[in-house]
Amino acid sequence: MQTFREISKTLPNSPGIYQFIDKQGVIIYIGKAKNLKKRVGSYFNKYHIGKTKMLVHHIADIKVIVVETETDALLLENVLIKKHQPKYNVLLKDDKTYPWICIKKEAFPRVFLTRQVIKDGSSYYGPYPSVKTARTLLELIHQLYPIRSCKLNLSPENIKAGKFDVCLDYHIGLCQAPCIGLQTESSYLSDIKQIKQIIKGDFRSAVKFFKTQMQVYADRLEFEKAQEIKEKLESLENYQARSTVVNPAINNVEVYNIISDATYAYVNFLQVGHGAIIRSHTLEMKKKLDETDRELLELAIVEMRQRFDLQTKEILVPFAIDILQDTKWNVPQKGDKKRLLELSRRNAVYFRLEKIKQLQLTDPDKHVNRLMQQMKQDLKLSVEPRHIECFDNSNIQGTNPVAACVVFKNGKPSKKDYRHFNIKTVEGPDDFASMEEIIERRYTRLVKEDAPLPQLIIIDGGKGQLSSAVKSLKKIGLYGQIALIGIAKRLEEIYYPYDPVPLYLDKKSETLRVIQKARDEAHRFGITFHRKKRMNATLKTDLEQIPGIGPKTILVLLKKFKSVKRIQSTSFEDLIPIVGRHKAEILVQWFEKNNKKN
Repeated sequence: MQTFREISKTLPNSPGIYQFIDKQGVIIYIGKAKNLKKRVGSYFNKYHIGKTKMLVHHIADIKVIVVETETDALLLENVLIKKHQPKYNVLLKDDKTYPWICIKKEAFPRVFLTRQVIKDGSSYYGPYPSVKTARTLLELIHQLYPIRSCKLNLSPENIKAGKFDVCLDYHIGLCQAPCIGLQTESSYLSDIKQIKQIIKGDFRSAVKFFKTQMQVYADRLEFEKAQEIKEKLESLENYQARSTVVNPAINNVEVYNIISDATYAYVNFLQVGHGAIIRSHTLEMKKKLDETDRELLELAIVEMRQRFDLQTKEILVPFAIDILQDTKWNVPQKGDKKRLLELSRRNAVYFRLEKIKQLQLTDPDKHVNRLMQQMKQDLKLSVEPRHIECFDNSNIQGTNPVAACVVFKNGKPSKKDYRHFNIKTVEGPDDFASMEEIIERRYTRLVKEDAPLPQLIIIDGGKGQLSSAVKSLKKIGLYGQIALIGIAKRLEEIYYPYDPVPLYLDKKSETLRVIQKARDEAHRFGITFHRKKRMNATLKTDLEQIPGIGPKTILVLLKKFKSVKRIQSTSFEDLIPIVGRHKAEILVQWFEKNNKKN
């Protein structure tokens, strides 16, 4: 460490790339720096935890590359990470081959769908988020323009030599037979030019062309041809209406937004032209160290722009970024551009949810591990909360006070471990004292039985109930060994012991959903028990007023009939087999006497 501290002091105060190398000579991490001396020195001048600590432990050598600007460093970092794929660098995951629309570089270019991008001079547009989206656009293009689908080599020599015959596409109006010279290359390329504009989201030239053509046919009284052009125009305008999502004045803009959890980040990219989204892509990035959202977004933007060969001058981002010269970075606060940024975030959220659903189905254990790691990070816990217990009190105006404990294991309810509590030492509606009692009883028993303790206790309530739980854990000697939080109902804020400032989790976060589910389950379980106890107490009170009917008889009657009303409506003969002739007479006479009074 001391050696590397001294090495870092000799580095220049310049932008550049640094490479950490292990004992085997393998590059294990590549990073960029605005100031190499400060950035590299930061690894050896302070204490690290987790994966960063492991990285520093394995460093055996350092190499640096000095560049002119921070932007150059960012670009070089991206290239080197792809080349060497270091162990501790962010992993850009893109295991899905997305569809593209290709306009082939050839005489009379074909337009078709492909999943392979070949650098042969052809034009590629995409990628599209789904095959359906790309096919819809491709169908529109073939509906509007008679583009060939054959793979013939339509060179001028071959056409002149008459090597080809027309195919079925010509006879059904899908092609104008350039193979035999019935369509000139200039006319064909004019259609291709309009197709390129449509794919880019610019419909103006195509609409203008079709309107002019329709008018020409109408003036010539060729109404059938004019009608065909009108139908094409309507198809184009319908597609344009579906594609336009913002102000049409917004043109040639890139939009990026990011969401992240403990192990992954998701960056969504939208390209907007003439108010329509013409390209959408979400990049999944696996974290290796404690990378910030800013660092990840910068890396993703460079990756996207290189991958799709983008030269856009205006980029919308969720927070300020200062990379790439001659680019306007915009953090919109309102209006259509702000809505675009929100749309990009929704796409990232949707992509992440789909990934989670797939993971739940294909690899449940991996999903649980990811969820536990996320909860550990969100709640700032020292261990993963594999075993959670949640407590709730239940009483109405101080009557029949009860409490419930529900248990979650690996993020799911473990109903066989649920427990009910009758409050024994508290009189009246005192939630704080009730919470203190049940926490003490619960964990005194677990300690006595040497049973497994939870990693997290959730208290349904704010600071008061949380303080009561703290008192009990201190009394037992468990305070500090088990993480303890309270969740208040009003704003779903999370409270920690002795911390007046609550934690507010994202309303859509998985961590908050697990906590809410545990809280709601504890409430449901407690209320159910409370209602049952209150009903039984009411029934027993009514029956206990009858002279000659004791507790054992009351239990037999309630077990059989469930309510006083059913007992009252039961005939004398039906009561005899259950309680005997003498007690049946007492019950019937009592109910008859009371009915007369009422």
